[in-house]
Amino acid sequence: MTEPAPRDPGPTPFHDLEAYIDLPRGSGLTLSPDGDRLVTAVQTLNPKRTKYVTALWEVDPTGERAARRLTRSAKGEGGAAFLPDGSLLFTSARPDPEAEDEDDEVSMLWLLPARGGEARVVASRPGGVEEVRVAADAGTVVLSSATFPSSDSHDAEKNKRKERKDKAVQAILHESVPVRFWDKDLGPDAPRLFTGSLDEEGVDARIDLADLTPHAGRALERLDHDVSPDGSTVVTTWGVPERGGLRTALAVIDVATGERRVLVDDVEFDHAGPRFSPDGQRVVVVREKRSTPHDPGDLRIAVVSLADGAVRDLTGDWDRWPAGPIRWTPDGTSLVLVADEDGRAPVFRMHATTGEVTRLTADDFAYSDVQVSPDGQHVYAMRSSYAEPLRPVRLDATTPDQDSTVLLGPIDPPVVPGILTEVETTGEDGTRVRSWLALPEGASADAPAPLLLWIHGGPLGSWNAWSWRWNPWLAVAQGYAVLLPDPALSTGYGLDFIARGWGSWGGAPYTDLMAATDAATEREDIDETRTAAMGGSFGGYMANWVAGHTDRFKAIITHASLWALDQFGPTTDAPWYWSREMTPAMAEANSPHRSVDRIVTPMLVIHGDKDYRVPIGEGLRLWAELAARAEAEDGEMPHKFLYFPDENHWVLTPQHAKIWYETVLAFLDHHVLGKDWQTPDLLH
Repeated sequence: MTEPAPRDPGPTPFHDLEAYIDLPRGSGLTLSPDGDRLVTAVQTLNPKRTKYVTALWEVDPTGERAARRLTRSAKGEGGAAFLPDGSLLFTSARPDPEAEDEDDEVSMLWLLPARGGEARVVASRPGGVEEVRVAADAGTVVLSSATFPSSDSHDAEKNKRKERKDKAVQAILHESVPVRFWDKDLGPDAPRLFTGSLDEEGVDARIDLADLTPHAGRALERLDHDVSPDGSTVVTTWGVPERGGLRTALAVIDVATGERRVLVDDVEFDHAGPRFSPDGQRVVVVREKRSTPHDPGDLRIAVVSLADGAVRDLTGDWDRWPAGPIRWTPDGTSLVLVADEDGRAPVFRMHATTGEVTRLTADDFAYSDVQVSPDGQHVYAMRSSYAEPLRPVRLDATTPDQDSTVLLGPIDPPVVPGILTEVETTGEDGTRVRSWLALPEGASADAPAPLLLWIHGGPLGSWNAWSWRWNPWLAVAQGYAVLLPDPALSTGYGLDFIARGWGSWGGAPYTDLMAATDAATEREDIDETRTAAMGGSFGGYMANWVAGHTDRFKAIITHASLWALDQFGPTTDAPWYWSREMTPAMAEANSPHRSVDRIVTPMLVIHGDKDYRVPIGEGLRLWAELAARAEAEDGEMPHKFLYFPDENHWVLTPQHAKIWYETVLAFLDHHVLGKDWQTPDLLH
């Protein structure tokens, strides 16, 4: 990446946490059937500044007209999907002005007419409405809604929910796994698919929803589905129970009869992201080859025949992993997708028969939310990097290695307080290891910046896209250089790069991180005597491992981190996944808690109680074992524990995010820069 010329941007939103949480945040992209309208979502703070509210905006695909706001409510809107006539469907928990009684606030399906006017409710369910899909030609709507197993009607579901609420019952009886996901307890309700159409016109027309999956049980808890263009068939992921967990097959459901048949089920693969071809005869799907203790598995792109379930693998020897939904070109000859590559996430075009791949973008951005125009000439997407947040762009659908054209979106990118460059080195085995480096303005040999090593989570991931949650520019604004390395286990460098760290988390991932740090501190504009390390999730695991294996850093911050692997494995929300790699021998050899006696670096431990991915027990045990070894007779210790009773794996509410950054930066300033400790105002 070419470094821009140094400049002095003056104060930016990253210099003030209140200004930072005020910044609007874009996401998502949906294209109308005629190709004339793009819809994206924008999050902004509510008046109390306690949560973000999402609104839908229209963007001109030609780049000529300014973006315009489509929705506005205190509850926010999402889930945009177009009907064939150009009317926009969306989900929202805003109150229905036509409702006779006030039910619990649940998400309903709303319609905004193509010709303009007021939005109105067209469908509702007692358990809310989610995951809306629309048949491109027929307009058939298929959506999901959480439903109790005993419910056989809308009224039965409504009464069951009311009875539990009135009696303050929250108990759940589990008879299978899993029991929770991310920050949500699973059961006693579970997703079902419902379908219907707007068969009438007028302001009173509603969709009469029919239950497509009355006996689904928990098979749709990892739901990803699509509906054929003619509205006759639904393809969906389908959970198949197996010992200790589940695998994900593909099923097809006849919309008219509700008849279901298995399309693909393979004990060696899980399946995700099914999408119908324009002729409705094929389905593209991502097949995840299951990992083993010594093999990271693979993500393969395949096309499946709807008629007989025949699977054609398209990936061949293309050594990249797809990310997000894959789109068909209108003629059905090609696929458009995104995959991590070398610290970026380009857009690729893949031939739907031969698997031949063409990279469409060659810049420094990560793309997402791809859409293909109905004439097949353009691709629209959201793009970002660590230089700018998500914004809508346009590409030519066939030109290789192009730069994207920025459209007039609803948000202008904020000025960042520094420059972004790259650092490359080699690991202990000679493998190339690369990183992004965010440098503060004015860093030089005469004024070298302290270094913050920021370790990504996953572990299968890459530092390639803007993150509001893990934003390096807030530290850069305070004078730190932030190193964002992609060590072993990172995506975008091929299977062999992942395999270097598979089953050996404390091996190549650790030595790669140290090599990247060495390369950064060799620069004249970096102060090698003032360094710190931090990370979240798997990055928190690595921060813990670093703490027990080197004393080179002045401070270490560990968020939502794995500490005792034998404890983490059975208590996380998907233990069967981790058990494929995390054998007892692997957990024994790679668990950070076994090195607790060697930790001498001050640590800031951060954890949320609603974290089901890395349960709170990891943070509590880490804190207890640090305290037992570091606490002085007067109770003082160099470590601190920032605890959020109502946050999940990440800290998402704006004021908690502000406190998170205040505490992190205060801890760094105290131990790296030697400043007096300053407790954030609302914490004392």
